[in-house]
Amino acid sequence: MSTSTAHSLRLTRVIAASPQVVFEAWTRPEHLKNWSCPEGATLEDVEVDLREGGAYTLRMRNAEGQVHTARGEYRVIDPPRRLVYTWDWLEEENRMGETVVTVELEEAADGRTQVVLTHEGFPAEEAKVGHGQGWASCLDRLERLYT
Repeated sequence: MSTSTAHSLRLTRVIAASPQVVFEAWTRPEHLKNWSCPEGATLEDVEVDLREGGAYTLRMRNAEGQVHTARGEYRVIDPPRRLVYTWDWLEEENRMGETVVTVELEEAADGRTQVVLTHEGFPAEEAKVGHGQGWASCLDRLERLYT
């Protein structure tokens, strides 16, 4: 499910794993490589300094060979419930200014985890739509890891 406003989007998924497992999938490089880029792309390099104020870098290569590098800083780390970090692209042609991603994890009665991803601060509709498609693909990949 997804909803959005003029400058933000919100997506939800239910993952068949505990909040702790999902939190680790979101914060450990060896797990991020398995899902944290859209279908058809590969995550070539992941750097994570998991502390408030620490930085991360995700270097992706799409099917056409183009490189897209997401970079940001962790603002809130509350395992296994919440993660907040900034997001922008390193490559000048993709930059949109700092946006904010919030990931909330809530354990369901059956032991699965509801993931609510909110990405805010888009400068334009085009950026929001593109990121919505990318995040939906990433969340589909994450969901498949635990089915």
